[in-house]
Amino acid sequence: MEKIIEESKQGKSLVLAFNPENTKKLFIESYGCAMNFSDSEIVASILSGNGYNTTNNLEEADLVLVNTCSIRDKAEQTIRKRLEKYNAVKRVNPKMKVGVLGCMAERLKDKFLEEEKIVDLVVGPDSYKDLPNLLNEVEEGRDAINVILSKDETYGDISPVRLMSNGITALVSITRGCDNMCTFCVVPFTRGRERSREPQSIMGEIQDLWDNGFKEITLLGQNVDSYLWYGGGLKKDFENATEMQKVTAVDFDQLLEMVAIGFPKMRIRFSTSNPQDMHESVLHVIAKYKNICKHIHLPVQSGSNRILKEMNRLHTREEYMLLIDKIRAIIPNASISQDMIAGFPTETEDDHQDTMSLMNYVKYNFGYMYSYSERPGTLAGRKMKDDVPEETKARRLQEIVDLQQKHSWFRSEEFIGQTVEVLVEKVSKKSAEEFSGRNSQSITVVFPKENYKKGDFVNVKIMSCTSGTLKGEAVGLSDMN
Repeated sequence: MEKIIEESKQGKSLVLAFNPENTKKLFIESYGCAMNFSDSEIVASILSGNGYNTTNNLEEADLVLVNTCSIRDKAEQTIRKRLEKYNAVKRVNPKMKVGVLGCMAERLKDKFLEEEKIVDLVVGPDSYKDLPNLLNEVEEGRDAINVILSKDETYGDISPVRLMSNGITALVSITRGCDNMCTFCVVPFTRGRERSREPQSIMGEIQDLWDNGFKEITLLGQNVDSYLWYGGGLKKDFENATEMQKVTAVDFDQLLEMVAIGFPKMRIRFSTSNPQDMHESVLHVIAKYKNICKHIHLPVQSGSNRILKEMNRLHTREEYMLLIDKIRAIIPNASISQDMIAGFPTETEDDHQDTMSLMNYVKYNFGYMYSYSERPGTLAGRKMKDDVPEETKARRLQEIVDLQQKHSWFRSEEFIGQTVEVLVEKVSKKSAEEFSGRNSQSITVVFPKENYKKGDFVNVKIMSCTSGTLKGEAVGLSDMN
């Protein structure tokens, strides 16, 4: 799976509308990718129906949950520090219960519960509906654990609660799990095999969001391009489906078109794509509908064919470049972003230069770049020696970051003089007199507030830029309002 980890969102606590009938208080923090934040909304919804109001005051909580990420060592270390903080509070408030959710839960269940005894319950990504039962176990003085991976759980019957701070954009989960066994990634082991959510439950959730004033949704999955609904079950079992199931199956391009037609005034994004699974039919759907955003996050991880093979990425450098060419031809105004890993085991200087040359070919709008860190449980962790020196990793990563910065400037400058449609999401961090939002290409745009308001679609003429932000002046409301 490709995980986008937005540093500014890490550790945010979820706070919902107060329900006077609920008597207990829940503090829940999320770390990692968008899927974890989406899962926290599901958890909060389940617990709000079981007597819990949320709080952002850790000290007053009856139950503290942390939704965890195992994709990078830094994320894991951060969560360990948070668990130390929770337990320090627990010594003052011994009635408080502490639980770990998500990807770390499955991998470190024994360590957390039995060896270190730092949590009361451990709940894997497919077991959130079992939380009320697990909490009863804890109340009766027993440790509680459920990390069983499911073949069919998609939480399609749960209406997630939403962060109260925005009310404009929302995440809608469409798939769970991943079948792509990339050697660096722990997700198939922590989140299980791929299965898709029933289309009408997706449409129903989007309708509910629309009715509540939301203006943009992101269709979310470990690998959205693999979406395939044929009546339920794992994607890998599709070959055993009946002829009727195969004929009536819905894949990602059909779902995307269904959403675009059903909600013509709702802006649609999706994340994340995998190069080996992105079909040309999806590109034509994106090009056809104005309300589908013209941004594709297309992680590549390396520009070296040898390293791609070591990573078990089921595409070559040449196939990736061909896909880039198709995107440019079918959606000329699309922005493309990347994930890149520096210093994967056995990476040579020639391999690194292959990555740099691929970046020069694509000239991505932006990207998420990391140095390799060995993750226990992955194939790379078990079979490959982490043999690239840390100083070499750091130097290569910096070269990748510097090159991306150069390309981001180039892509930003292309917008100068253009008029772009911006969905107003919030007040700008740097000036209370300016609004901030994103254009269709997922680039941040700031402009003077004037008489516009949050949730408006505003046409903005771009006058200047930085490498990551466009600056302009509003010229009027767009026809998406």
